[in-house]
Amino acid sequence: MNNINPANTSQWLKTLIGIVVLLNFSGLFVTIMAPDGALYATIAKSMVLRNNYIDLFAEGHDWLDKPHFPFWMAALSFKCFDFTTWAYKLPAILFLMLGAVYTYLFAKKLYNQEVALWAVLILLTAEHIVISNTDVRAEPYLTGLIIAAVYHFYRAHTQKQMSQLVIACLFAACAVMTKGLFALIPIVGALGGEMIIKRQWKQLFSWRWLVAAIFILLFILPELYCLYSQFDLHPEKTVFGQHNVSGIRFFFWDSQFGRFFNTGPIKGHGDPFFFVHTTLWAFLPWSLLLFAGIFQFIKTNRRQVQSAEWYCICGFGLTFLVFSASKFQLPFYTNIIFPFYAIITAAYLYSVTNGKSLRAIQIVQNVIVALMVLLLIVLQYYFRPDSFSWLTGVLLIALLALMIFLPGSVAAVGYQKIAIRTVLAAVIVNTYLNLAFYPSLLKYQSGSEAAVWINDHNPSNLPVVQCIHVNDYGYPLEFYLDRPLYTIDEKGVGKLPSRPFLMYAYPDNIQFLKTKGWQIEPVKSFDRYWITRLKPAFLDAKTRKGTLEQVDLVVVR
Repeated sequence: MNNINPANTSQWLKTLIGIVVLLNFSGLFVTIMAPDGALYATIAKSMVLRNNYIDLFAEGHDWLDKPHFPFWMAALSFKCFDFTTWAYKLPAILFLMLGAVYTYLFAKKLYNQEVALWAVLILLTAEHIVISNTDVRAEPYLTGLIIAAVYHFYRAHTQKQMSQLVIACLFAACAVMTKGLFALIPIVGALGGEMIIKRQWKQLFSWRWLVAAIFILLFILPELYCLYSQFDLHPEKTVFGQHNVSGIRFFFWDSQFGRFFNTGPIKGHGDPFFFVHTTLWAFLPWSLLLFAGIFQFIKTNRRQVQSAEWYCICGFGLTFLVFSASKFQLPFYTNIIFPFYAIITAAYLYSVTNGKSLRAIQIVQNVIVALMVLLLIVLQYYFRPDSFSWLTGVLLIALLALMIFLPGSVAAVGYQKIAIRTVLAAVIVNTYLNLAFYPSLLKYQSGSEAAVWINDHNPSNLPVVQCIHVNDYGYPLEFYLDRPLYTIDEKGVGKLPSRPFLMYAYPDNIQFLKTKGWQIEPVKSFDRYWITRLKPAFLDAKTRKGTLEQVDLVVVR
């Protein structure tokens, strides 16, 4: 196929980018998942309802964990589009798309257009990127903001433009207002690593970086003001079970360094290899190519450091090392360095000309593609999602046909064929997940199901109360409910509306409240499963019933 016009291949790559962009929007209407996604959506909803964009509240109490930026974005979207699933997810996905644009621009500056196009395709088909655009938390925002900041800092470094420095600082500040100071690690790693390895000491100690620090501090003043206003001015408030809690101290130290050293109020248990095996699955179907690309880059450039770019290796490398040394580790932390991963992988693929290496890549990726499709078939066979429609089936068959026949028709060289097949395999898998699997799975998230049912079947507009079971707060219930939610504990203690009211509770709690003389009438029952902790017995339709809990909706008179 060497007679294929490269321009035609470029057009196909752009078409594929359009397809993977649609893929990342395909989870836009999938119900928001608990706990984190539903919690963040509830906090942003509270902002709008209270008309208070300074203080953060969850469960009706002051909330101190994450900074404000993602909540401001979601609240703005709610103001424009109402309290809907897609309104919560839209700004996050748009920031991820911004990250894809900057990944393209950065890769094009460092390499060429084809590498840049492949980098975008790799980024937007990496498994945890697609998952994070369905189960939206802070990571889509961070991914876009960090690579945008790196790109503009790169421009400021290479072109000495003050305007680029200011834009870079704005993006960096927004990243800090999304996750805290540790958001600067990949930025500092990328720029600082490049200059240190190339011994650009004058640039490393340039006054520009002091100016940048000042600008970032200025740009995060809104966050500092909000924290000071909500917490530092009110030492009487109880936060993390303590009084005299400083929001600014938490922002600058406890939230990040406290977790790193495991001395803060939120603790974890670290594993130095956690992010190695996390990358193996989170960056599928490209993870093995990534490892090969890292090895090849270091092998090729260790003796010719001046001719290579070190931004991507150092940007992900410092972040990876710091996070691996941390005691607080979660899988989605790696998403922020996926743009670096994507550029490294794309550059490696583009450089493969050796027949032996190419054959090895073809074998490995064909095995990965085959396993992905096989696992999809197995999942469909056992799970049997009731949201699987004939339209979804036709779409998957069409994508499968494209995966089989398109690469040989449009690819000019061997690596393009297997890479296009890999992209389409990722599209098939995640299309199935977003259109069939997740919609069916989320029917077992009883809080959101109950809220939708109550909204449609409460003609008397009865107040709604939830009885918390073992600290299991119903964030999906609160977000999707179209009226205020009252909360009581297992013993019935808490602020209650006048009777009658609807109550959402577990059967054991209901029986206990009956012994206290509560007059209770059953209304409806909902199946419940902790959907972020999937186990084989639940995934098998034949054994699923035995894994489900029951939550009841009753009228209390």
